Amino acid sequence: MGDDICPITMPGIHDVFWPFLVAELTETENQNTKILDAGAGYGPLTKKLYENGYNVSACDAHPETFKFDKLRCERTNLNNMLPYADSSFDAVVAVEVLEHLTDHGRFFHECRRILKHNGKLIVSTPNILSLKSRLLFFMSGFFYSFKPLSRGRDDQFQHVTARTLDQYYYIAKQNGFTVGNVRTDKYQSTSKSMIWLWPLLYGFTKLKGIDFYIHNQIKILLGRILFISFKKKVLPSNI
Repeated sequence: MGDDICPITMPGIHDVFWPFLVAELTETENQNTKILDAGAGYGPLTKKLYENGYNVSACDAHPETFKFDKLRCERTNLNNMLPYADSSFDAVVAVEVLEHLTDHGRFFHECRRILKHNGKLIVSTPNILSLKSRLLFFMSGFFYSFKPLSRGRDDQFQHVTARTLDQYYYIAKQNGFTVGNVRTDKYQSTSKSMIWLWPLLYGFTKLKGIDFYIHNQIKILLGRILFISFKKKVLPSNI
């Protein structure tokens, strides 16, 4: 993602996310596709988008750490109102950001506000539904990629909020989005070793009357990081 700017995320996530992102942007592309890199960190994705011809802006809670010198990074608390006008962007991209936020409803609402007609919110976030994550929660009370919080810190570096796909779907719908594609970056070896549990999960959810496929598709049970796209829903003109 750039020879001189390394992502803050786990190694390899940006490289796998890039093809997913480009495929999603293809539907919204025009001669001046405008993209917001929300939670840009050091700026590797901003740099990659810029070098590939996109009209990109960047924002982060700590712009002083932003290393891409061709663009300015706006200081922004993503839990609050975003400092951009209505219908400013074709897409908002948030890589490994959602788990750092405490107000997802506000974030989705703000993203919808600043997105253009049919604009997209494209995100990645740790998959707490993998078999590995479920085992970790059973053993420790903490999902994969989450650990005890330092309660005196408020720097937005900690992973503070773990949500399931079902919860993200709900928040998205409540804030004017439809769900697009869901992918994962890689399958975890620990999760693959527990795939024998799949028939038990199926039987249990059927017994309890739960929709099995919301949280128990193979890619969800085995994947490490979720890639999700949300599309701004066009509301009726009389609303």
